[in-house]
Parts: sequence; C-alpha cells; structure tokens
Amino acid sequence: MTESSVAQQLAQIVIRGVAAGKTVEIDGLGSFIPDPWCGFRFEPCTPQVFIAYVKEDAAFAERLYQDLEAAGFSPWMDVRKLLPGQNWPRAIEGAIENSAFFAPCFSQHSVNKKGGFQAEIRYALDCARQIPLDEIFVVPLRLDDCRVPRTIQRELQYVDLFPDWPRGLRRLVTTMRREVERRTIRRTA
Repeated sequence: MTESSVAQQLAQIVIRGVAAGKTVEIDGLGSFIPDPWCGFRFEPCTPQVFIAYVKEDAAFAERLYQDLEAAGFSPWMDVRKLLPGQNWPRAIEGAIENSAFFAPCFSQHSVNKKGGFQAEIRYALDCARQIPLDEIFVVPLRLDDCRVPRTIQRELQYVDLFPDWPRGLRRLVTTMRREVERRTIRRTA
C-alpha cells in the first residue's frame, strides 16, 4: 500500500466520521470536529498528559483527567483511551512516549503495589533519559500523605494534591503551562 493510498483512506475515514456527526481524534495530531458552518474544524492536539495510577485510586485519576481537560490539556488514561482488543502494553508505551508529561499518582495504595503502575513509572523514567536534562517530563503527584519512592524523591519535586486539591492542581497546571511555553520558545529560537 502506498503512502498516498493510506492518506486517502485516512481522509475517507475522517470524512465519514465527521459526516456522521462524530469527532474524529487522531492521537498526536488533533481532532476533526463537525461544524455546521464549514463542515468541520480541526483542533490540533494539546499537550498530552499520561496519568499513571492504580485501580484503587481510579476516582482520583478520573477527577485529575477531567480537571486537566478543563485546563486545556489532553489527558491520557487507560480506561478512557484503550480500545477493545488493543494491545494494551504497546498502546501504553506509545502513549507515554508521545506524551508531553507523565503524571504518576502516588498514594498509600500505589507506592508498594507491584504491577503495571510500577512498570509505567520505570518506562517513563527511561523515556525521560532521552530528553534534555532541563526539560520537565515526569511530574509526580501525591494523592495522600504517602512516602514517595527514594528514586523519585532524590531527583524530582512532586506536587501534593491533598489536603487542598485546587491549590495542588493550580501548581501542576502552572508548571506544565510554563514548560510548554519554554519548549515552544526553545524550538522557535
């Protein structure tokens, strides 16, 4: 299949979706949104934030997802983004690689739990090694008064989302906005 035919097929999928009144999102690119005046409008993707959490903290992760979305970011959360039948380990690694930020949610539940959460953190730390040292990628969050692992604590400042969620969220959003602006300035200079 040629690159041209793949592009044509993709264009047809987008056109059919928008014609059916659906928003068509292409990860890493943006969204094609139905618009009654001009057929559709394109909104480029906003900085993606990967939310890493354990299932016991799903309600906090969902709240964070909604708050980040309201703040103009594009949060990525497994239960929201993984598709049925999708190879989830590869999809998660790809989402981490394509994210502007990785936000691990530490709590009494997550710090000592074995499994996917720990694997996601390790993978994100490996990805962080590939970017310039002065760029912010991993932004650890504390959901409660837990002990952040020494590996994280030694190198990265974390944000407390307790006891004052709005204050912690403002700090997180301000940090990420400043970093996005700094990256944009650096790339255009």
